[in-house]
Amino acid sequence: MEKLKMHSPDLSQENIDKIRNLFPGCVTEARDEATGQLRLAVDFDQLRQELSDSIVEGAQERYRLDWPGKQEAVLAANLPIAKTLRPVRDQSIDFDASNNLLIEGDNLEALKVLQESFLGRVKLIYIDPPYNTGRDFIYDDDYSQGTADYLNLSGQADENGIRLVANTEANGRFHSDWLSMLYPRLRLAKNLLADDGVVFVSIDDNEVDSLRKMGSEIFGDSNFVATIVWQKVYAPKNSAKWFSEDHDFILVFAKNKEVWFPNPLPRTDEMEARYKNLDNDSRGPWKAENMTARNPYDAGVYSLTTPSGRVISGPPTGTYWRISKEKFLELDADNRIWWGKDGTNSPAVKKFLSEVSSGRTPQTLWFYNDVGHTQDAKKTLLKYVPFEHTENVLNSVKPVELLQRIVQLATKPEEGAIVLDFFSGSAPTAHAVMLQNRMDGGNRRFIGVQIAEPLPIPETKMETIFDMGRLRLTNVIEEFKAEGDEVTGFRVLKLDTSNMKDVYYRPDELKQSDLLDMVDNVKEDRTAEDLLFQVLVDWGVDLTLPIHREAVQGKTVFFVDENALVACFDKGVSEDLVKELAKREPLRVVFRDSGFISDAVKINVEQIFRQLSPTTEVKSI
Repeated sequence: MEKLKMHSPDLSQENIDKIRNLFPGCVTEARDEATGQLRLAVDFDQLRQELSDSIVEGAQERYRLDWPGKQEAVLAANLPIAKTLRPVRDQSIDFDASNNLLIEGDNLEALKVLQESFLGRVKLIYIDPPYNTGRDFIYDDDYSQGTADYLNLSGQADENGIRLVANTEANGRFHSDWLSMLYPRLRLAKNLLADDGVVFVSIDDNEVDSLRKMGSEIFGDSNFVATIVWQKVYAPKNSAKWFSEDHDFILVFAKNKEVWFPNPLPRTDEMEARYKNLDNDSRGPWKAENMTARNPYDAGVYSLTTPSGRVISGPPTGTYWRISKEKFLELDADNRIWWGKDGTNSPAVKKFLSEVSSGRTPQTLWFYNDVGHTQDAKKTLLKYVPFEHTENVLNSVKPVELLQRIVQLATKPEEGAIVLDFFSGSAPTAHAVMLQNRMDGGNRRFIGVQIAEPLPIPETKMETIFDMGRLRLTNVIEEFKAEGDEVTGFRVLKLDTSNMKDVYYRPDELKQSDLLDMVDNVKEDRTAEDLLFQVLVDWGVDLTLPIHREAVQGKTVFFVDENALVACFDKGVSEDLVKELAKREPLRVVFRDSGFISDAVKINVEQIFRQLSPTTEVKSI
């Protein structure tokens, strides 16, 4: 029976598979010097021959973004990890019914763990990463050291193992460290995007240039969409040394700009007010549009006679009528030309409100009176999070109105879009998703990822920024429910080490002292539901699908989305139980490798499913 691998995908090997599909002769087998095992590898000499003179290498000049540490950043994105997501029911709301996720943990590792469950499924990613102002903290990822060193990083991690390191301007690697932090995360995030998905990234002047180049490298320069300027403050800072900084940027990259387009924004009252009905036209309100243009147009010079009898010899000097005379006569006959109340004015074309688009094209300049400012954001945070210490109020939090605008532009109400924020902070993005769903009846879902960064001063109800976001959403949901709105909660999942003992990953290194571990390769402190979620992660099953437990022949069996996956991790699994589960014809089934009542039952499992449910995938852990 095949075992689940129980680690995140090796993206380097996946890239080799892609090369093999294009150039089969360039992929060969080589022995891994570390393990002695044969593995697939790329023959670069052969690949050079295939690509002939299209290769740039060595010291040859080329246009690209480069920095010290880039090679390690690429490695950081590709390396697999043996991590899992453990359910935390007591911090969740409506755990069994919810299709939203809040994940506590390092976002680089979380993105790796999510690769298979949400590959190509996320419609919108919004992130607000550290701006690298010299005062921010950034994730310090070091993959050149062993696991213990990696978690401790020369004493720079805190007692909880959180890898947060101040990136001051005195650091010679000021920009390089920031690039190395964000680059692998954006690379992994791209894999999660749907083909018609899009990424919005908030940033300021410090790294906007680096972010633009990085995004163009990862998503392709042709998939850069726009730079949005957001007016983040409502008053100038008179204490500014040079200029009062009033704005931030939001860079937008599409997975494929040919298939992603922003939704139109709702029309404003001001726009509607421009339409009148001065002649009581039965087609409703209209506005008069200029009939002249400055671009030369061969058919755009002709004389006209107004209803009052005045002859207009032609358009004003230097201009042209923007429609031909034939088209003009057609519109005039249809009462679509406005000559003024007394019929003596130059003609204008009537544009009816009923015939214009129901929305407006989004612009790249966003004012605070439309999408909020930083003080609005703080007021909203204070409304839902009762702080005991003002030092804990986040200065960089974004207004929920700003994020709601982004959700409006990038998602439609009915498509069940997944919105991901892997720097979720106090969870304004998740808040915006819930607000927009309430506004338009949508069924969008959110995934928020936040490391357990300690607050400056621990509080009674929260100790970390993750706690802050969870508390905010809890209070938002309570408010919605009190007002009679239907709202789903969220599942809290915590990133942790694998549920499996080390021997699970290195059976070829088994020693006599490990034989007892082979009896049960699951860590003692892990529950059956912990195992279930690692199986979901490993098999690439949606982590928000409904789950119910059922007692079958005295054993606890998990059913995920009815028959999408069936799991039994109890011991003493009999042949009768296997047959009972096979009769239900699940898509997938998984057992504990040490859970069968005898070796004979274990050997017969696959045969039983071949007979009773031949399409079922059968695996063990």
